[in-house]
Amino acid sequence: MSEQEPLITSAPSHRLNSYSKEDLIQRCVVVEDELARLVRENYKLRNPSIPDSQLHWILQEEIESLRKTIFGTKSERYKKPKRDNEDDGSKKDLKPRIKKLSERYPNIPIREQVIEANPAPSCPCCGEVMKDSGMTEDSEQLTVIPKRYEILLQKKKKYRCSCQSAITTASSPPRIIPGSSYSDEMIVDIALSKYCDLIPIGRYKAMAERSGLIDLPAHSLIEITHPFSDFVSPVYSMIKEGVLASRVLKADETPHRMLEGDDKKSWYLWGFSTTKHCYLECRDTRSGDVASDLLTNKNSKCEILLTDVFSGYARAVRLSNSVKAQAGLPLIQNAYCNAHARRYFFKTYPELPEAQFYLDHYHEIYQLNSKSKGEPPSLVLGLRAQMEPRFKAMKERALEELSGHSSKGKYGKALKYFLKNYEGLTLFLTDAEVPIDNNAQERNLRSHVVGRKTWYGTHSKRGALTAAILFSIVETCKLNQVNPREYFKHLVEDLLAGGRPYTPAEYKKSH
Repeated sequence: MSEQEPLITSAPSHRLNSYSKEDLIQRCVVVEDELARLVRENYKLRNPSIPDSQLHWILQEEIESLRKTIFGTKSERYKKPKRDNEDDGSKKDLKPRIKKLSERYPNIPIREQVIEANPAPSCPCCGEVMKDSGMTEDSEQLTVIPKRYEILLQKKKKYRCSCQSAITTASSPPRIIPGSSYSDEMIVDIALSKYCDLIPIGRYKAMAERSGLIDLPAHSLIEITHPFSDFVSPVYSMIKEGVLASRVLKADETPHRMLEGDDKKSWYLWGFSTTKHCYLECRDTRSGDVASDLLTNKNSKCEILLTDVFSGYARAVRLSNSVKAQAGLPLIQNAYCNAHARRYFFKTYPELPEAQFYLDHYHEIYQLNSKSKGEPPSLVLGLRAQMEPRFKAMKERALEELSGHSSKGKYGKALKYFLKNYEGLTLFLTDAEVPIDNNAQERNLRSHVVGRKTWYGTHSKRGALTAAILFSIVETCKLNQVNPREYFKHLVEDLLAGGRPYTPAEYKKSH
């Protein structure tokens, strides 16, 4: 490279081919150095109180954290290092017998296909034509019947009298949307394709075209989900009642984009759940008033609210407790998610070996927690009593290390977070109903988070309400290990027949 030619140029992309690999590397290094200098100056201007001696490693931590976020693995799995004299007790399992498909999938119907030799084979020994022995050699294959669209032609019979004075037509069967050009089966399929299988309506249209259904209007498909959500809204109200009746409540929120139909674009999907119910609300704010509205409801029986350490929930609990204190009702306690506390330490490992102490203890705690799943409360509390010394050891170590680490650094933030919220993090130790973390509620919002990456948001307040209703029912089905398609099929049939609505938990009991 000549000395007269600048290192950084705004050359068009077609000129890049004229540079050698070494030239490009050198230019990239210069750009990175210049960017790092600008970041340091900007950070110094925003944080003038930080001494220059600490500024360098704080920025290095932030840059490394950004690299991990962009390029690193998303898994937070941690394997506790094994000591030289420690045996993990694992044994190689014997190779299991491979099950036949009919054993693995007992609910799938079997269609037989008889394969004959035509013409019949000749005997390899004597040459005579062989006859059918009645025996078969069987093999199984898993197959699929592609979705097929049909036009349902309904012919309502007309009846006449011999007097020729009147004609009566047979009544139409009840439907989700009377007079719609879409059948009840297709309405349910469209709604669940989006809110259960996370298929955008545009993609549903494209898939239908590949099956022979051309020019399906996407807008009308979106519109029919709204009256369908109204049709099943009684279940949505019942799920809310189930949430209000719970003593322990989990809560979380995630951004929701309002594309049009409202001046405010940044909305939020709020989630409140129990072990059997998941209630979602779409609101135009992240204020704690959303949670306090639910907690101050006259039917609310909540005594423990499990969340992350978002100030809005703390404010909601304070407001709710002021109302409950006047009414002489039990006050609400804040329980906090241990997965968040562990994550702060995980982000500093392995750059800071000190974090291994906390990760090892959390590993042992979660091992004990896995043993307590499905056990009676007495056994759960017994296992959690074994966790208490590990929490106390982490607290003592954190108090010792806190003064030696800057609160601006990642490790200092992890220590401060753990100590500040220690009471809420350990509340579950004395109450068998309280989970160790809020991961279950975060999973309830996962479908919405994945879905919004393809449909981006909703186009109206009506669409936001539809999303909240249908996501609530679908996620409640998942909590109760109920097939959403089977549930909606029976629910629609029973409601059209004049039956009462029922939640997925009630459906599971009766089926």
